[in-house]
Amino acid sequence: MSSPTGPAGLPVRMPRPRQPGRHRRPEPLAAPEGAPALVLAVPGTPSGATRSLAEEVVSIARSELPGLDARIGYLDGDDAEFPTLQVVLTHTAQERTARYEQAIAAGVDAKQPEGPVAVVVPLLAGPDNALLRQVRQAVMESRIAADLTDVLGPHPLLAEGLHVRLSEAGLARADRARLFTVATAADGIILASVGGEEAVQAAGITGMLLAARLAVPVMAAALDQEGSIAAIAEQLRASGSQNLALAPYLIGPEIDAGLLEAAANEAGCASSDALGPYPAIGKLALAKYTTALGIAPQQPQGAPVR
Repeated sequence: MSSPTGPAGLPVRMPRPRQPGRHRRPEPLAAPEGAPALVLAVPGTPSGATRSLAEEVVSIARSELPGLDARIGYLDGDDAEFPTLQVVLTHTAQERTARYEQAIAAGVDAKQPEGPVAVVVPLLAGPDNALLRQVRQAVMESRIAADLTDVLGPHPLLAEGLHVRLSEAGLARADRARLFTVATAADGIILASVGGEEAVQAAGITGMLLAARLAVPVMAAALDQEGSIAAIAEQLRASGSQNLALAPYLIGPEIDAGLLEAAANEAGCASSDALGPYPAIGKLALAKYTTALGIAPQQPQGAPVR
């Protein structure tokens, strides 16, 4: 049987047939043409470190969904080096309109844009009513059609990230299955959140997942409620935990680093770093976006508990 040939008789690479059955590889997902932009709403005082973190988060999201239009808006931006969420939404809408008008002028039979211009994803691990109110206000003042998603947690991937940050600080074993000990491993974890009682309850759900991973008690407390951290530290020590650790249930920009240091001193324990640009953060931000658009029914899965 002859095989197809291309120019100069060279063989042509033919597409491989899809593997049938339940074990076939899934088709790669890509952003639909004309899909809304993903706009990451970044809280806190903007800085170079904050921008680097946000850019890494959207870079992860883009790598997971080719063709994704991902942008960054700062809640407390200056509209110069750090564009505000409101300005980013306005520019996104203007660019979508300009693309449509250019297509029409070029004689292309383009469909008039409809639906939301953007999907706004707050860069928050847990609920913070004050910050979420600021996000909603910026969206309203922009007068742009945009969907606003929920915060990133609670989720097993956040528990995984907390575990990694604790192990990096020498406060937890990286893997319970390995036969070695960590001399400084904590036997009780204070999960520090911001956003009041609602945030503490939400952090507690992720805390239960973290406790299952570490096999030590984990209790959530509020950084923004006076005495909350110290009270939880006392409660953990009363129940038998002596070597405590503070684990920030935070991405990072939403809180002053000095507040974390003060809380660790108040509890008399060491602290791990905030979640920061942990890879799961970008994946969860993308999951919020795709779920809002109905293009990816499955959420990212957490790693198995070891």
